[in-house]
Amino acid sequence: MAEPRHFRLAVDGAVATVTLDRPDRKNPLTFDSYAELRDFFRDLVYQDDIKVVIITGSGGNFSSGGDVHDIIGPLTGMSMRELLAFTRMTGDLVKAIKACPQPVISAIDGVCVGAGAILAMTSDLRLATPRAQAAFLFVRVGLAGCDMGACAILPRLIGQGRAAELLYTGRVMTATEGAEWGFYNRLVEPEALMAEAIKLAGRLASGPTFAHMMTKTMLNQEWSMSLETAIESEAQAQAICMQTEDFRLAFQGFVDKARPTFTGG
Repeated sequence: MAEPRHFRLAVDGAVATVTLDRPDRKNPLTFDSYAELRDFFRDLVYQDDIKVVIITGSGGNFSSGGDVHDIIGPLTGMSMRELLAFTRMTGDLVKAIKACPQPVISAIDGVCVGAGAILAMTSDLRLATPRAQAAFLFVRVGLAGCDMGACAILPRLIGQGRAAELLYTGRVMTATEGAEWGFYNRLVEPEALMAEAIKLAGRLASGPTFAHMMTKTMLNQEWSMSLETAIESEAQAQAICMQTEDFRLAFQGFVDKARPTFTGG
């Protein structure tokens, strides 16, 4: 995997950590970082050695979203064709995160707004600190809240009414609200954030990772399925998992009264 230019990447065993690293400006995204993040998550489909991904930001903040000077300014001078190419590209980042087989964990501290909030929303799991401030503030720059899948994903996380309020007003969702509403899986103190994210990632990476991939796939695909189709799809998915080495190892561990060591196979 090539060394990225627009974010930091650290790989420790089976866990990859993506760090948005422009702390002087609260880790904004640019045209280049959008594209590079999209390509990184697309490539994860072929990275069998990486089992879990953590996304975080440096300097006590997650991300301030699209850079005002590097993105919003130039957008005001683009043609409709150019604007559509940009909005499709940012949407492709969301699709790439959803499509990669690895569970994605966001570790969120401080500012988490705009496209930064979208990255958090798109992740499979979210840990945050009590000072996390998430806002879908597209309305504040004269845009609709329907950005990068927000109108589809956010209501499924926190409910239609709560999502509508945040998308219409652009107000900050406090960390307490985020935890109570189910946006965050849990809150941890700032000094413990990365340790807890790494601990969670390690737990997932040491588990039956093929089965985790199947769980992620079904969680995403079943949004648009009828109950009957979902039940049949899960029957097929589970039958596939029952053919894996991990399933046999789990059974043997139960027989031997020992914790199995999963291989992902």
